[in-house]
Amino acid sequence: MNVLLTEKMDTLSPMPEARAALGVESSLTGRRWVWRDGAEDPALLRMGAAIAQRAGLPEVVGRLLALRGIPLEQAAHFLDPKLRALLPNPSSLQDMDKAAARMAQAVQQGETIGIFGDYDVDGACASAILASFFEELGCTVHTHIPDRMTEGYGPNVPALEGLVAQGASLVICVDCGTAAGSVLGELAGKADLIVLDHHKSEDALPPILATVNPNRPDCTSGLGHVCAAALAFLAAVATTRDLRAAGWFHDAQPAPDLLRQLDLVALATVCDVMPLHGLNRAFVTQGLKIMARRQRTGLNALMDIAGVTKAPDAFTCGFALGPRINAGGRIAEAGLGLTLLRSTDAHDARTMAERLDAVNRRRQGVEAEILDRAMAQAAEQREAGHPVILLTGKDWHPGVVGIVAGRIKEQFNRPALVGAEQEDGSIKGSGRSVPGLDLGTVIIAARQAGVLTSGGGHAMAAGFSLPAENIERFHTFLDERLADAAVLPDTVDVALDIALSVSGATVELAENLAMLAPFGAGNAEPLIAVSNAQIIRSDRIGRDGNTLRLLLKGQDGGRLKALLFRANDNPLAIGLEDSTRPPVHLAGYLRSETWNGRTDATFFIQDAARA
Repeated sequence: MNVLLTEKMDTLSPMPEARAALGVESSLTGRRWVWRDGAEDPALLRMGAAIAQRAGLPEVVGRLLALRGIPLEQAAHFLDPKLRALLPNPSSLQDMDKAAARMAQAVQQGETIGIFGDYDVDGACASAILASFFEELGCTVHTHIPDRMTEGYGPNVPALEGLVAQGASLVICVDCGTAAGSVLGELAGKADLIVLDHHKSEDALPPILATVNPNRPDCTSGLGHVCAAALAFLAAVATTRDLRAAGWFHDAQPAPDLLRQLDLVALATVCDVMPLHGLNRAFVTQGLKIMARRQRTGLNALMDIAGVTKAPDAFTCGFALGPRINAGGRIAEAGLGLTLLRSTDAHDARTMAERLDAVNRRRQGVEAEILDRAMAQAAEQREAGHPVILLTGKDWHPGVVGIVAGRIKEQFNRPALVGAEQEDGSIKGSGRSVPGLDLGTVIIAARQAGVLTSGGGHAMAAGFSLPAENIERFHTFLDERLADAAVLPDTVDVALDIALSVSGATVELAENLAMLAPFGAGNAEPLIAVSNAQIIRSDRIGRDGNTLRLLLKGQDGGRLKALLFRANDNPLAIGLEDSTRPPVHLAGYLRSETWNGRTDATFFIQDAARA
C-alpha cells in the first residue's frame, strides 16, 4: 500500500508559510490544497502507532485517529461506541427528573398527551419517538407540527389550545419552546407543559413545569451537543425508570424496547448536523444497525423510494432520507414526515413516501430558481467588502431560504443569511455560518437590540424575522458583530489526510478507512489525494447525464474507477473531460462498493488539479 501520511493545516485559514499539498496552489475549482496538521509531529506519530498496536489496527487507521485528536484511551470507544458505556444518567439534565415524574404519572393515569414538534427532521423524529412511547404504554396521543408559512417556527397559542381541546392534560414541546415563554404562559391552568429542546436562548425560561435543555445556562450535564430526538430518547429512558421503580410493568404490560427508537435518534442526529463524537457517535452507530433491519414501516418505504439498497449509513440519512422528510415542512404538508414515521400500514407508507419524494423534487426546482439570482447578489456584496452576506427577495419561498443560505456560505466562505419578503412587509429568513463564528448568539443580540422581531438558533444556523425597513440596519449589525469574517479566504482550502498512488487505492484501504465511520460533523471522512493519475476513459452516466465516470491509470500501472456527481458543465467536470488527457491529482473519498457479488474500490471526486 503506497500511503503517505501527510501534514494537516487549519482548513479555515492556513498559516502563510504552509506548503501546498502536492504543489497545488489553485485547483480546477480555484482552491489551495493543504495537509492536515500534525503528521510530522513526532508525538502524534507515536500516538498513532500506539493506537494501532494496542487496538490491533492497520497503521493508517491509528494515525488517522491520532490526527483527529482521539487519545489512546478513547480509541476503543471511538471505533466501537456502545451505549452501555456512553449513555449518561438522564437525571444529569436539569429538570429531567421533574419531567420524567410527570410523564410517568400521565402513563399511570392513562392521560391524553399532546406533542408539539418542530417542522424539521429532528422535530419529526423526536415527536415520533415520544408518540410511539406513550401509545405503547396505553396513552392517547395527539401531535401537531406547525405550518412554516401560516404558523411560523415554535409553539403558538391556537395550536396548543387545539391539543388541549382534544383532551391533552400534558403537552410536550419538542425541538422548540425554550424561547416561547410568553406563548406557553397562555396555557397556565389548562395543561401541564414540558419542553424538550436544545436551542440556545438568552430569554428567561418559560413559566412551565419543566424545561429540559442542555443549553440552558444552569444545566451542567455537558450534553449541549445532542439533538432533540436524543433528548426525547433520554426522557423515555427516565420515564421508564420511574415506572419500573413504581412497579408498574407486569406480564400484560412489559417495559417498552427503547432501543427500537435509535433509528430515529440516528437520523435526527445526522440531519441536525450534531457532532459525531462520544454519545452522538454511539447513537448513530447503533441506530444505523436498527435502521438496517427495516422494521419501521415508514422509513422502509422511504428508503425504497429513495433507491437505498445497501445498509444505510450517515450519507443515507443526510442525503436520501432527511431531505425528503424535510421537504414536507419546507414547502408542503408540515406534518407529513411525522405521519410517515408513525405509519404502520405499508400501503399508506408507500403513498406518503411517494408524496414526499415528489415534494422534494419540487423543492429542488424552487431552490434552483432562487439560487442563480442569489449567487449573483452575493457576489456583488462580496465585492463590496461585506464580511456577511445578507440577501432578500420578494418571490423567494421561505421554505428553501435556509438551503440557499447554505449554498452561498459554501461558495463564498462567509456567513450568509437569506430572507423572503412577505406580503405584510416583513422579512423571514434563515442563515448559515462558518466554523468559529457564532451566528445564533448574534441573531439573539439583534433581537434584543430591537433590530429583529424574532430570531434564534445555533452557532452554525439561525432563523430571523424583521420589518423590511430594518434590513440595512440589520446588515450593518451583522457586519460589525461578525467582522472577523472579512479576513477569511474567499474559498476554503482542501485539507487532505493522506496521499497515495492509483495502485494504493485498494479495497483493503477503503475498508480500513471505513472503520472510522460514521462520518459527519465532528468526524469528517478522510479526504484522500490520488496523485499523478491518467484519465484513460470518461463518460456521462445517470438519467440526466449529470454524473461523470472516469477510469484512471497510475504511473505504476494500477487502475481505479472514479465518479464525479453533479458534474453539469462546471470547471471541475470540464477539466476532467479535457480531450488532451493531462495527468491530474484528484482529491476525494475512497470507498468500497459491492455489485453483483464483486467488491471494488471507487474514488468519489471532490476536486482535481493538473499534475
